[in-house]
Amino acid sequence: MQLIPRHDPYLAVRSTGGVTVAALRGELDLVLVRHLRPELDALVRESDALTVDIRRLDFCDATGLGLLAQCAGRTRRRGARWRLLCDQPRILRLIRLTALGDVLCPESDSAGAFPVVWEEGSAAPLPAVGAPRWERAGPRWEQAGPRPCHPGATRPLP
Repeated sequence: MQLIPRHDPYLAVRSTGGVTVAALRGELDLVLVRHLRPELDALVRESDALTVDIRRLDFCDATGLGLLAQCAGRTRRRGARWRLLCDQPRILRLIRLTALGDVLCPESDSAGAFPVVWEEGSAAPLPAVGAPRWERAGPRWEQAGPRPCHPGATRPLP
């Protein structure tokens, strides 16, 4: 597989035999989506088979899911093949809750056919940003102590 050189710490692209693998890492939020959209749009236009690997994402919000859904739809409309590699329970849950499973069709790489693109020394390290977003958040609601429960009260999801 040939590594396509670029100086982007959040996107690594490899291509071989008509299959392009775009691996993302970092936090796929509004800021990163604005940065990656032109690159991913070009890959969607040029690839016969596009695999997007999000196994190294720390976080993904609705904007990130929107970008992935747009890429999946445009890839399929061109008649090209689409694959989304994801093994992270938090992101898979978000995909399920937003009913995008049929659009994104996430799958794990249980056969090991797609090694993680970022091997030691193959790309610049991510900038130090601390813990992932869900760990940086303040204390959870239920940690503040028990709350009275009465009809009509809402409780946070575990």
